[in-house]
Amino acid sequence: MTSSAGRSPSARARDARWRGALAVLEEMRREPGITRAVMAQRLGLTTGSATEITARLRELALIAETPAAASGRGRPTTVLHPHPDGPVVVAADIRQEDWRIAVTALDGRPRIAEAGTHASREPGRVVDVIAAAVRRVREHHGDRVRAVSVAVAATVRHGGVVQSAALGWDAVDLTALVPDSRLPLLVGNDATLAGAAEARYGAATGAATALHVTIEVGVGGTLVVDGRPVVGATGAGGEFGHLPFGDPALRCPCGATGCWDLMVDGRAIARHLGEPPPRDPRSYAQAAVDRAAGNGLVRSAVGRAASGFGRGLAGLVNAFDPDIVTLGGFAEPLRAAAAAEFDTALADGLMRFRRSDPPPVVAAVLGGDGALHGAAVTALDGVLTEEGLSAWAAERTG
Repeated sequence: MTSSAGRSPSARARDARWRGALAVLEEMRREPGITRAVMAQRLGLTTGSATEITARLRELALIAETPAAASGRGRPTTVLHPHPDGPVVVAADIRQEDWRIAVTALDGRPRIAEAGTHASREPGRVVDVIAAAVRRVREHHGDRVRAVSVAVAATVRHGGVVQSAALGWDAVDLTALVPDSRLPLLVGNDATLAGAAEARYGAATGAATALHVTIEVGVGGTLVVDGRPVVGATGAGGEFGHLPFGDPALRCPCGATGCWDLMVDGRAIARHLGEPPPRDPRSYAQAAVDRAAGNGLVRSAVGRAASGFGRGLAGLVNAFDPDIVTLGGFAEPLRAAAAAEFDTALADGLMRFRRSDPPPVVAAVLGGDGALHGAAVTALDGVLTEEGLSAWAAERTG
């Protein structure tokens, strides 16, 4: 490894220039529509330095500037935007029933390009359909596409899908989603990526340690520490739904018994009502919540699921000691529909010293787009590096 002290003056100057550029781009990403004046103030840049850096970023098609609305006295300033010819990443979200493809510029906000419902959950057919959509996006944007990032409702290990109870998959190869082998392919669990996005842009912004828990088909989530999800040794961490918080007599599709998954989603509600397992547990659970107010049996079944959720969440709080807990997917509607049962189970499950000052439990603000945002975050983190900007600049000037 070469130390910075051992680098040539020109190399050190180049790195310093990229550091300033990266800082500006991160501010634009953190607050789309930020003005150059506010950006310079936050970064402690002089007017001259801010002008020099933004001029270079414009030349490289990384930012565009438009006049800011006048606001009293003071020098006029500009609003920073991603350049219309600048780099983008493709984010994909593969869910139990459907899929979506989004294009994300340097402001970090996904914009849906294509979407569809699975005609079949057979892995090869799903991959083929989504791969075709990614190819169309790549053909439209050309070499501006710098990476493809996929959020999938599955356990992800070493960057690949190894199992998905939601989709009925075992190991599935997703490399066909990348139309060009030179493009990086990033694959992550949807709940993990949603938690990362909530910590970066959502309800947990600023928290040193945030716990994100979501219910779709079962329970997923992640612990985010200093903005980074804790994914374990192989990337398969955060499988909260497979903690043995449930009935040991019940076998989960994952192969284990007693999984928490089976106690909190639509499958649990159907079981309490004596009905067969639903094909789409998420939609079934939401329909049950909608019916609960006028049906005592359904209300009781929803309450039992909320109680099971609160009890398990208490265990996670005891284990991880988060500053804040964010709830995504069906988790927040379930809590709201049976607040008394949830609150009682959560309080009873907390260690005594925590009960007087438990972490706030709040709804995620990115909603159903959390996984897409998280996929975009992951991809842009790779693009917005000294190496990533150097590669882009070389292509632009080559």
